[in-house]
Amino acid sequence: MNFSELRQLRPDLAFIAHWIPENTHVLDVGCGDGVMLDYLQTDKQCHGYGIEIVDDKVLACAKRGVSVIQRDMELGLALFDDKAFDTVLCLSSLQMMTNVEGLLRDIARVGREAIVSFPNFAHWPHRVALLRGRMPVSKSLPYEWYDTPNVRCATIGDFADLANSVGLEVIACVALQDGKPVHWLPNWRGSLAVFRLRSKS
Repeated sequence: MNFSELRQLRPDLAFIAHWIPENTHVLDVGCGDGVMLDYLQTDKQCHGYGIEIVDDKVLACAKRGVSVIQRDMELGLALFDDKAFDTVLCLSSLQMMTNVEGLLRDIARVGREAIVSFPNFAHWPHRVALLRGRMPVSKSLPYEWYDTPNVRCATIGDFADLANSVGLEVIACVALQDGKPVHWLPNWRGSLAVFRLRSKS
């Protein structure tokens, strides 16, 4: 998969891919169908693993030639050594975890850097929905309240506080809308929050 194909398929991942150097070791926690690792392997000569629990997504990874471990992320990353990876990705999946703090600490332990993205609950359509007395349903939160896989809702400010409390330094924080950075009122106008992190120590 080349960059043009990635950008057409997933513009958010195309933006994030710029933060990942060539020829590095990458772990993608909650890798889905393996699109990101497919691109990183093909176009940037990176190597590593994905972690995914859903059967059909694991199969999709295998068809793409992505090395995937079928495992529940809630069990943590104890199978990997400290700083085993240059970059650990957790893209649009952290909000599905019960123990967010524990997984974030584990991500920081096994990676020299981490990139985390999640739907920004403070995006203006979500605020408007709540003012109308309804749970938000949008492109970034496409589920009804009763069938959503998301068990956590966070804003950019919320996550920055959590990262700081678990000993992570924010290298960069960007709000994306349709895969493009939002510079003015990002917590209001961006539907996806993306953080680049590293351990303070």
